[in-house]
Amino acid sequence: MSAPLAIDPGALRSLRERRYARGLHRAASGLRAGESLVWPWLDLAVRLWLAQAFFVSGLLKLADWNTALALATHEYPVSWLAPATAALLGVIVETVFPVLLAAGLLTRLAALPLLALTLVIEFEYRALPEHLVWALLFAGYAIRGAGPLALDHLLARGLGSTALPLVRPLLALGQALTRTLGPLWWLAARAALAWALFATHPGSAPHAALAVLLVVGLATRPLALLAAAATVYLPGLVWLAAPAALLAVRGAGVLSADALLAALLARRFPALRRVPEAELETLPQVVIVGAGFGGLAAARALADAPCRVTVIDRRNYHLFQPLLYQVATAALNPADIATPIRELLRDQDNARVLLGQVSGVDRERREVIVDGARLRYDQLILATGARHSYFGRDDWEPYAPGLKKIDDATAIRRRILLAFEHAETCADPVERTRLLTFVVIGGGPTGVELAGAIAELARHGLAEEFRHIDPGAARVVLIQAEPRVLPTFPPALSTVARRDLEALGVEVLTDSRVEQVDADGVLVGGHRLWSRTVFWAAGVMASKAAQWLGAEADRAGRLKVGPDLSVPGLPEVFAIGDTAAADAWDGRPVPGLAPAAKQGGAYAAAVIRARLEGRPAPAPFRYRHLGSLATVGRQSALADFGKLRLSGALAWWLWGLVHVAFLSSARNRVGVALQWLWAYLTFRRGTRLVTGTED
Repeated sequence: MSAPLAIDPGALRSLRERRYARGLHRAASGLRAGESLVWPWLDLAVRLWLAQAFFVSGLLKLADWNTALALATHEYPVSWLAPATAALLGVIVETVFPVLLAAGLLTRLAALPLLALTLVIEFEYRALPEHLVWALLFAGYAIRGAGPLALDHLLARGLGSTALPLVRPLLALGQALTRTLGPLWWLAARAALAWALFATHPGSAPHAALAVLLVVGLATRPLALLAAAATVYLPGLVWLAAPAALLAVRGAGVLSADALLAALLARRFPALRRVPEAELETLPQVVIVGAGFGGLAAARALADAPCRVTVIDRRNYHLFQPLLYQVATAALNPADIATPIRELLRDQDNARVLLGQVSGVDRERREVIVDGARLRYDQLILATGARHSYFGRDDWEPYAPGLKKIDDATAIRRRILLAFEHAETCADPVERTRLLTFVVIGGGPTGVELAGAIAELARHGLAEEFRHIDPGAARVVLIQAEPRVLPTFPPALSTVARRDLEALGVEVLTDSRVEQVDADGVLVGGHRLWSRTVFWAAGVMASKAAQWLGAEADRAGRLKVGPDLSVPGLPEVFAIGDTAAADAWDGRPVPGLAPAAKQGGAYAAAVIRARLEGRPAPAPFRYRHLGSLATVGRQSALADFGKLRLSGALAWWLWGLVHVAFLSSARNRVGVALQWLWAYLTFRRGTRLVTGTED
């Protein structure tokens, strides 16, 4: 049982208050995210709707000037203008300024004549409520300008730094209008919507209450959204849809009860601000070594816990390892599957990130040794991952690199692409054959995916790019010591995987043990396989965490842990992911998968949190297997969910969706999805760059 941790009551109260405030913060962040997503398109739609109504009218009048003149003389004469002048001005306003409005170019200036024309129509020709709504919207554009999807927005920064006369004063004037008259416009929009809704049922108490709430600006977004939806079922009020939608997306403005309530909440929960470092100094420190799936999950789970969190990693980025092979085979860029750790934890006030190499742990003094310095911990989570294992033959590593980090992936990509480049200029047919022979050792998911990706790159990605060689004739060999590839999958799916690999042109050698790896290739089963490019995907070894602690480890070097993932005899030290050997999968060892690491990280954080808050510890850790996925090639993948097993195109789409969803940032998800779509439609891979220096 771990000794109780001393926590300053004031700091604990502040952290608990932050937990409540965090919910409000997340809700506000969600609203801002939704607004940033919807607002540009809504603004564009409103501009196009307004522009087309006037532009079509202007084109009809321009096409038949006599009719336009007759209308200006008899239908809607302007008492203070001659008919010909009124007709000419009307046609100019209706044909020129709607185009500017739609494009968002000189939006404020374009809105003014359209506003004037709308008022003339309302008071000189025919008074209709929709004309007043048009006038309100045009006034809004004259005051606020156009949204992000507009030429004004695109050109603003460049124009602001030019020497053109009057540009800067006009931009400043526009900003002043938005700042001073903008709040009044939002108030007018709420009042107009309230009046229109009340006017439809003047004796209705619900309508009156709705109108009052809109004028006051309380719960404006949901009420405006309800009003916008109601206009769909009330054809006579369709013209209200635009202002209602604007209020639903942008809110009530600063002159509203909503804004006042938000200010009061911010004052009530000062913990919404960032916590000063001094307030964290009195809290216990949790040190997490490694920012992989498990370490990052643990750090995030401690976001509102009464503790300081220090994440240490020798690299400054979190890596999505399952897609490393795609970087190695020129399908993705390194930045597509990596995100800076500081970016992922920047909104977590109680977390800090240290870039450094951990070389040991002083278990007696509870200190982690980082680059020669010492860092004290109260609770320690070791999430140090795994490295390549050559089963005692480390001398093979220079000839058969493994795939565990970005440096490995870019080095493998270099070897693959250089093999084709050297083969193109090689005059010796025997040497050319060796250059175009690629050997992958290991038939697990990494080996299968790497072999399939190399075959696809050769047959499709590099097609027609060389003149003296045919990349599609490259030989790809997958060597597996066990009787079948993907041994952790059901036998039927392993059979499908082998069939699909062979359909891609991959030679699969099972029950074959590698006896030697050197610069000329591999020796397998007494047979020499000549190759200049060999890759290792056969085994892994845990980090040196067990050596740091002098604790018991299994044959793969993983720390043996107890039911709560703590190291026996060291209740304040936890090991998770590939660092830990835990029989928590219904009595079986937990697999070295990303979901297992994430579950372990979240569980270790829950145990630490319970200790910090004086609560009973959670039940022993139990790994929940969500399924296994592996891809072989284009439209070929395998999915094992226990009783449900899939293969082929459906499994391939599922594999892609799952991997995109598990990427650490939205930028990565969008980037990877677009690149996969491009590769799927064109058979091309976009990152075929040879970088670095010759080995």
